[in-house]
Amino acid sequence: MIEFHALTPEAVIQASEAAMSRCDELIAQIVAVPAGERTFARTFGTLEEASDALMRATPYQFMAYVAADDTLRETAREWEQKLSTYAVGIGFREDLYRAVKEFSATAEAAALEGEAARLLEHTLRDYRRNGFGLPDEQRARVQELMQRLVELGTDFRKAIDTWDDGILATREELAGMPDRWIDGLKTVDEGGVTRYRVSLDYPEIMPFMDNAESAGLRRQLFIKNQNKGGDGNIAVLEEAIRIRNEIATLLGYDSWAAYIVEKRMAKTRGAVDAFLRDLQAKVDVKARADLAKLGEAKQAHAGDSQINIWDWWFYTNRLLKTEYAVDDFTVATYFPLEAVVEGLFAVTQRLLGIRYERVAGASVWHEDVQAYDIYNDGESAPLARFYMDLYPRPNKFNHAAAFTLRPGRALDGEAYQQPVSAIVANFTKPGAGAPSLLRHTEVVTFFHEFGHILHQTLTRARFAEFSGSSTERDFVEAPSQMLEHWVWDRDILRSFSRHHETGEPLPDDLLDAMIRAKRVSSGIATLRQLFFARLDFAYHSPGFSGDTTATLRELYPVTGFPYPDGTHFQSGFGHLFGYDAGYYGYLWSRVFGDDMFTRFEHAGVLDRATGQQYRETVLERGGSVDGDVLVRDFLGREPNSDASLRELGLE
Repeated sequence: MIEFHALTPEAVIQASEAAMSRCDELIAQIVAVPAGERTFARTFGTLEEASDALMRATPYQFMAYVAADDTLRETAREWEQKLSTYAVGIGFREDLYRAVKEFSATAEAAALEGEAARLLEHTLRDYRRNGFGLPDEQRARVQELMQRLVELGTDFRKAIDTWDDGILATREELAGMPDRWIDGLKTVDEGGVTRYRVSLDYPEIMPFMDNAESAGLRRQLFIKNQNKGGDGNIAVLEEAIRIRNEIATLLGYDSWAAYIVEKRMAKTRGAVDAFLRDLQAKVDVKARADLAKLGEAKQAHAGDSQINIWDWWFYTNRLLKTEYAVDDFTVATYFPLEAVVEGLFAVTQRLLGIRYERVAGASVWHEDVQAYDIYNDGESAPLARFYMDLYPRPNKFNHAAAFTLRPGRALDGEAYQQPVSAIVANFTKPGAGAPSLLRHTEVVTFFHEFGHILHQTLTRARFAEFSGSSTERDFVEAPSQMLEHWVWDRDILRSFSRHHETGEPLPDDLLDAMIRAKRVSSGIATLRQLFFARLDFAYHSPGFSGDTTATLRELYPVTGFPYPDGTHFQSGFGHLFGYDAGYYGYLWSRVFGDDMFTRFEHAGVLDRATGQQYRETVLERGGSVDGDVLVRDFLGREPNSDASLRELGLE
């Protein structure tokens, strides 16, 4: 890995230019091979090296998300866009396409099996999806539009990442929030009155929406969060949607949704529509019951049974406290971050036959970052490395995610390129005498994102194209969603929870209450995810009007709540770039993640043999076979949605 601590903007530029130059050299070698001398090694072998040369710039581009220095971060963002545009251009090179086609006509190509055959098939498919077969003028237009999408995506994400907004409140107005939380907020002095600033950062907005007594302040903060990204991002998004539709039309698809889903497990737009509508019909019953229950809670508390969307977190949490005796701040005192890390490590090491070792003196991009190497049990050579960057700071990526910094792939002989990944989150940073305490929802998030880390680092795929989480996008969440189940297991929670002052584990009564309360408001939460998925899919399907806010308003009833006037949630919905026409994948893949967990329910949640089979059958294979094959091979049967529906409280 690079020397992160010494990175400069100049180093980012030099590394990016070197990556493109080396990639150009290797592609030139491919196209120079005479047609009669085409082999897999001289075509795809060299193409793999060219791709790897480009990937070597990824850690430098990653600084766009995590660098504390403004100039370094902006330089990385600029070159991330340039390299993405360059990569798009490679997919439109006529000479490279001709080389691949020449090889595909050989006897060696016809005899390919396994991953090599899959690589050829996928490469030819992707050329078709780039417009090869169309007249030159139309293909050039597709390329131009694809490159414009790269620019728009960069602009959209930057607007969200740099958006800074919040509310100011006196200490009295923060009723319901614990002193420890309030003392961690920034303050502003206004005419001798100290006001506390609650921002849109996760460690601030989510506890506030759950616990703040003031409905007016909850509404203010909710509205501000719904308008994140600003009006400018609406224009960026609507231009991107127009471009996507034009690309799809040029390529012969009825919509961008149809174009995207062709490469997914779902295969067809109709399959996605049917899945979402069927799930919504099933969940509506639970959601109505949830709303009625919350209405009763609000009536008892405030003398009014009308639940607004900015109320549902608060009254869900109030229900947890009053009926289940579960207070999220009390629960958090039993989950200091270091204990959660120990628990996560203990579970995954035992299950998967691996161990983690902290890398002393590793070069990192910020003092908060830690590096770990992964080893097979009993072995001295590391398999992979991952970094943990877990605390918020200004202009850092403000969600939780796992980033591949270097993919695993087979090298010459028996060697394997060690994968490198990074988990980025925004948990409350410890302060003077105050540890980082995770709410249980944050523990779930941590396990989820670490599921991606395991997927990315334990891969043994032969080619980078299929490495780690390079699976169908509507399967990629399944391994991480499956890992969430461990933080709902009574024995697992008890094994690593400990009070940050006394060291005592979660009391049995609190533990049992948390597990009993797991499905409180699950219907409302699922409808909200269905709304996100349906909105994204509607933007990219036939019949979209071009007005993203009008469609937002039209579909908002899916949530079960009235539309909040004056908001434009889509401007801050970062998944509309990257998961465009694919957000449904979170719900789709959860079916498979929940179903895969049934193997552990039957064998034991720490059963090593099942964990090893899961590692070999799912994690190591990455995208080298289709997602439905991975699941079927692990389950030993056809997958079904029974477990997923049970998780929602729908028998």
